[in-house]
This record gives sequence, structure tokens and C-alpha cells, in this order.
Amino acid sequence: VQLQASGGGLVQPGGSLRLSCAASGSSFSINVITWFRQAPGKQRELVAHMYSDDSTKYRDSVKGRFTIARDNAKNTVYLQMNDLKPEDTGVYFCLAPGSSWGQGTLVTVSS
Repeated sequence: VQLQASGGGLVQPGGSLRLSCAASGSSFSINVITWFRQAPGKQRELVAHMYSDDSTKYRDSVKGRFTIARDNAKNTVYLQMNDLKPEDTGVYFCLAPGSSWGQGTLVTVSS
């Protein structure tokens, strides 16, 4: 199953975006989810992770700005990103145990 990330776009520094991650057309249940991002010319890195008990962890650079949340009714996970910085630019992916990498969604933070 591929998880589809969506919601990216162009935003000015200090702005906000909310990314969504869903298993389109599938009953795949998202219990544990990880958001990754890959900036141009850089390796993919972990951004945020949600465990099955809804506890979360974040990379230091996004703590206090990003929040991962789950909507069980919609089987969708969100990544709320506030106070975006140019260094947050990249393609964002979501991945869960048993899923494969999707295309990701591009986030560009620029004035």
C-alpha cells in the first residue's frame, strides 16, 4: 500500500501548511506513522513520528512548530507545520509499517 502525502505548496517564511497522509482506496489502517522530508541535494530525514499510543517525537529543528495528529474516522494523519522556515523546504513523505514510499508533496518556503 502506498500512502499519499498531500497539502504541500509555496509559503512565505513564518507561514503555515497542513500536510495530509492517507491510504487512498485502501482499508490499510494507519497506526504508526513517520513523516520524512528530503531537501534538494540532501538525504531524506525523519521529521516526526507517531506511535500507536499517539505519543510523538520530532526532530529538534521542528519541535514547537510542527504537530502530528491522527483522524481515525478518516484514516488520515496530518502534519501541521507552523512558523515555516526556508530550511523546511523539501519533499515530504509519510510512511507506515507495511506501506511503500509514495511520491511525496513538495513544500517550498520562500519569500
